[in-house]
Amino acid sequence: MSEPASSPAIPSADRVHRLLLTGAAGGLGKVLRERLKSFAEVLRLSDIASLAPAADAHEEVVPCDLSDKAAVDALVAGCDAIVHLGGVSVERPFEEILEANIRGVFHVYEAARRHGVKRVVFASSNHVIGFYRQDEHIDATAQRRPDGYYGLSKSFGEDMAQFYFDRYGIETVSIRIGSSFPEPLNRRMMHTWLSYRDLTVLVGKALFTPDVGHTVVYGMSDNQGLWWDNSHAAHLSFAPQDSSEVFRDKVEAQPPVAPNDPNAIYQGGAFTAQGPFES
Repeated sequence: MSEPASSPAIPSADRVHRLLLTGAAGGLGKVLRERLKSFAEVLRLSDIASLAPAADAHEEVVPCDLSDKAAVDALVAGCDAIVHLGGVSVERPFEEILEANIRGVFHVYEAARRHGVKRVVFASSNHVIGFYRQDEHIDATAQRRPDGYYGLSKSFGEDMAQFYFDRYGIETVSIRIGSSFPEPLNRRMMHTWLSYRDLTVLVGKALFTPDVGHTVVYGMSDNQGLWWDNSHAAHLSFAPQDSSEVFRDKVEAQPPVAPNDPNAIYQGGAFTAQGPFES
């Protein structure tokens, strides 16, 4: 299924003046750099990795190391909302995860508090619940079962979001992103796939739906055999338009995985078996 060349139409009222996108040099950051422009008059883009220069006056490029509290504070100044994708996005040793994913999310929320930012969209992950089996159906109230250090960091981020709402009134939508790629790469992703179009719409709902408190929503398209129930996020009115089903023949032409392969057992797939990371 090919997606529209342009971003979904966004009502003109659903705009902020300056929107910060962290992790803008990453895979999804590059996708959202183009697609979030209709959400803001100015899109501020940040990453520790190099970024393409600002395309026009509606973009700002501000390099930043999320582990640097002062730098993050300066980065957030003047922003009205934050889409926080920044951090290590794969399973790695804890020491690598710690700086960007744990210190980093704390620095983002502290900067939001200091500068009066009242809405954050936090890129959480399905790896927060990765040790549930694939024959289990869960909702956002299910006990978290992280499948690695990366999943632990995202679980910490969700707790940070809840704390900053309860203490300071900063609202967050934590999106437990499944697998957002142009198309599902394997059988597991037939369940977890999130199209770029559906991701963009979900981020828009997360930014502009009123009174979200701290809402956890699973980021998935309208796939068959879903593992996740979004009934607790119904107030977002997120109705995915795409489905992995159109890729079924291509995916099922792949050799089957062994029954004892984590990709065939756990919702988190291979992440459940990575590590320990010993020198």
